[in-house]
Amino acid sequence: MTQNMTQPNHYSRQLSRRDILRTAAVSAAALPLIPSVNAMAEPYASKRPTPAQRKFRSKAVDAAIATVSTKIADPELAWLFANCLPNTLDTTVEPGTYQGKPDTVVVTGDINAMWLRDSSAQVYPYLPFLSTDADLATLIQGVIHRQARCILIDSYANAFMANLESPEPLDWSKTDTTKMTHGVGERKWEVDSLCYTVRLAHRYWKETRDTTPFDDTWHQAQNRILATFREQQRKTGSGPYSFQRTSAIPTDSLPGSGFGNPAHPIGLIHSGFRPSDDACIYPLNIPGNFFAVQTLHRMEEMLTEIAKDMASAREAASLRTEIEAALKQYAVAQHPVAGKIYAYEIDGFGNNLFMDDANVPSLLALPYLGACSPSDPLYLATRKFVLGPNNPYFFKGTAAEGIGGPHIGQDMIWPMAIIMRALTTEDEKEQLACLHQLKTTHANTGFMHESFNKDNPTKFTREWFAWANTLFGELILILDKKSPKLLATRSI
Repeated sequence: MTQNMTQPNHYSRQLSRRDILRTAAVSAAALPLIPSVNAMAEPYASKRPTPAQRKFRSKAVDAAIATVSTKIADPELAWLFANCLPNTLDTTVEPGTYQGKPDTVVVTGDINAMWLRDSSAQVYPYLPFLSTDADLATLIQGVIHRQARCILIDSYANAFMANLESPEPLDWSKTDTTKMTHGVGERKWEVDSLCYTVRLAHRYWKETRDTTPFDDTWHQAQNRILATFREQQRKTGSGPYSFQRTSAIPTDSLPGSGFGNPAHPIGLIHSGFRPSDDACIYPLNIPGNFFAVQTLHRMEEMLTEIAKDMASAREAASLRTEIEAALKQYAVAQHPVAGKIYAYEIDGFGNNLFMDDANVPSLLALPYLGACSPSDPLYLATRKFVLGPNNPYFFKGTAAEGIGGPHIGQDMIWPMAIIMRALTTEDEKEQLACLHQLKTTHANTGFMHESFNKDNPTKFTREWFAWANTLFGELILILDKKSPKLLATRSI
């Protein structure tokens, strides 16, 4: 890998996820992303693997790339779109079968494991193409089947190995103090992990009206999700989940003997970790609970119409009502400068954490997740805060401005947050500014990264991060539908 992946920072430690992602060695799986010498000599030559090297080929996605690219007047932006949108299909999917049904593994990119969150988000932008691509629909069915199996193995795990019988987890998880099970890669409880799987399944159903993926295994997984959400309301105790890791990084382990910092049982779901895989400071993560409300609404609908399980549907509705009421009562807090806004995390005792993190769900992403309107006054006040200097993880430099987070640290902006900023505004000038920053900070790689330095985009993390790539593709597809004249801007 290039030297960009080996920049030192104060978060490094022995045998960690962060270290592995910054090693100088290039994995064999990453090689298709590296252009040939001849390709590098050509301006805007494709950075996709050759057709023979691609993991999966979708005629519908390739046709959309060809069509939409002709509408993008800026050649570099069109090039980025053509590289990024198919990246998950090109490089990270492993289609197969299990017990006669589709079974699809989706790795994150440079980590050879499947995160429930990432895998859902990585394939989500392809769902509008399912009606014209039966093979792609089968591939997504396989993701839904695989995720249901994963949830039944361990509903508290965030990542799973490609081989669900594997006794070995990811390298950095081998000495964790928690209840590990074969097939689990990492066992960090994050409420959004389960939410993402439901979002994917529900959108698949809405796009296709096909119910074949929603078998008994899927039904059991939905009930496991409900049970896990109930357990993590922690009304009668700490519940069954705990996690500790020996680490120099405090955010890699949970305090309180592995159960996390205390929180009052006010009806919200406790989360050990954020979608960044960093430990929560206060266990009641507000964006995650907003996502859970949307998730439970989707579950109620699917359990009613597909599974015909009225008891579980009523349980989903009851739980949703509780969380909605708790959010209404506790999620809004008084910031000394910004006034009344959503807190990022709370503990139910009156303590609030004012910040936002680049990873989704975030406060910035609430409209993208369907939790509120982008014109909602409370959201707009919160948005102003998270995109300004009072958010400790908003960074503004000579190259760009945007949100980062503690996972990588100071001065490191995440392209994902810039993309989300564009997706959650109706201001075309703001969208153009976001497109410009994304176009000028990829460090001549042709892909989005996990993060980059606010003053020096050549200092970045993760050369192969499929979630950010396909999310960028999703942004362009949405702009093509809603604001095509933006893409017609010749110089962005």
